[in-house]
Order: sequence, then structure tokens, then C-alpha cells
Amino acid sequence: MQELGRIYWTRQGLRLAYSAVLIWLAVAVMSALMAKATPTAGPGPASAAGVLRGLFDGVVAAVTVPGVAAVVLGIAAAVMTSRDVRRRDPVRRFTRQQRREGMARANGLCELEAGLGRRCGRPAEHGDHFYPWSKGGSTSLQNFVAACARCNRAKRARIPSPGQQRRMERRRRDYLPPSASVSVGERQPLP
Repeated sequence: MQELGRIYWTRQGLRLAYSAVLIWLAVAVMSALMAKATPTAGPGPASAAGVLRGLFDGVVAAVTVPGVAAVVLGIAAAVMTSRDVRRRDPVRRFTRQQRREGMARANGLCELEAGLGRRCGRPAEHGDHFYPWSKGGSTSLQNFVAACARCNRAKRARIPSPGQQRRMERRRRDYLPPSASVSVGERQPLP
């Protein structure tokens, strides 16, 4: 659970930082344009080329630092994505045995959240990777979650939050025998 939480929060932090840098970049461009748009009393008439050159130089100077930050964050995201691709389990589909055991464990009902932390309860139609396969989730019974079509579509390939993982494990305690494992989510190790 610790590893999945760390991965989730790292990705959320990266998204937040990237959004902040894009806002910083937009503000820098707008402030550079506004600063150059105000007329300055100079010794003589300025040529159009001179005005455009000054405008361009001002914008380039203003976006240098946020632009570099955006590139660095983009590289970090690309490295994370490439590591996810290397982690992918060679087998994406659950075996018939895994589907049978996972559906039986869930009593044929959807295990995902319907709202307010409660279990969906519609008939399960899909076997879903709790930790997405595309993000390095393993195709194992521990990562198998019974899901209805609606919940499966809504979840998509998002990494579940640590809170969602805890709530899933808490809900599983209600319908699994005390001796059964309630843990959910498993990630492939790097090769």
C-alpha cells in the first residue's frame, strides 16, 4: 500500500507542478506583452521592426525560466511513462481461473465505489486491474477487482488514490472470510 500511495502522490504532485508552471508561463507572456504595449516616450519615432524586436526580446526573456521548468517537468513525465511501459506485465488479460476466483470472491457483484465510499453492488461483468495495467499493474488475483461496465468505464486507467485503496480493503472485510487476504493492488517490478 505504501508504494501505490507514493506513486499516486508523485503523479498528483507532478500534475500540480505542471499546471502551476503553465500558469506561470501564461502570466509571464501576458506581463511581457503588457509591459511592451505601454507607450514609452523616446527620442524619435520607432520603426515597426524595432518595436517588434523589442516585443519579441521581452517575451523571450520573460518565458525563459518557466519554459525551462516546463521542459524539465515534461522530461520527468516522459521518464515515468517509459518506466511504466517497461513494467507492463506481458499478459494483459486475466486467466479464466483468475476471473472465476475473483468473481467468486466478490460474490458476482461490483467491488468499486458507487459514492460516499460504499460498494456499487451491481452485477460484475468485467475483471479490472485495480492498479492499471497500462501503468505497470500486474495481472494477478491480488490486482483483480470485479467491476460492472459503468464503474469500469468511469475508473478508466487512473491510478487509485491511497484512500480508495483503504476503502476497498475495508469493504472487502465485510464479504470475505476473516482468513482471506483483503489487500488490493499490485505492481510489476522493473525488469
